[in-house]
Parts: sequence; structure tokens; C-alpha cells
Amino acid sequence: MFGATEYLVLGSILFALGLVGFLTRRNLIVIFLSTEVMFQGVVINAVAFARHHEHLEGQSFALFLLVIAAVEAGLALGMVVMLYRRKGTLDAEAWSLMRG
Repeated sequence: MFGATEYLVLGSILFALGLVGFLTRRNLIVIFLSTEVMFQGVVINAVAFARHHEHLEGQSFALFLLVIAAVEAGLALGMVVMLYRRKGTLDAEAWSLMRG
């Protein structure tokens, strides 16, 4: 069985990969997927800390983060569809050209 350290390392790696994807990509779908990977890294770290300290608060916080990630994915999908309908592209630079 893995200890808390291995889970913390895994969560940190997931968060770092999501951050790199968020900062380097211009496609909106990849950007939103990168934020989901960052959320999953945070969830793994919350569960690892809860397991290490033997408290359920971290696990309940992780469940709350999963709900936030699901809501964020729904809103992101709506924004992506709106941008594609208006501009015909999924390039993030198109957001800066939109007014009103």
C-alpha cells in the first residue's frame, strides 16, 4: 500500500502538468481539461492529507471539490459552445476580441 508521500507526489505532478497545459495551450478545450487535471491533483492531495491525519474533513473537502469541478466543466462547455458559434474557432485569443 502506498503512503501519504506517494499520493502527495502524484497530486503535485498532476497539478504541475495541468498548470503547464493551462499556461502553454491556446485551445479552449485543452485549457479547460488542464484545469480539471489541476482539480484532480488538489483532490488527491486533500485525500492524502486526510488519510495522513486520520480525519474525514479532507475527504469531505475532496467531495466538495469534485462538485466544483463538475460545475466548472458545465460552465466551460457553455462558454466554449458560445465562442465557437460567434467566432468559428476555439482559439483563446478570440476572447480578447469580443466586446460586450
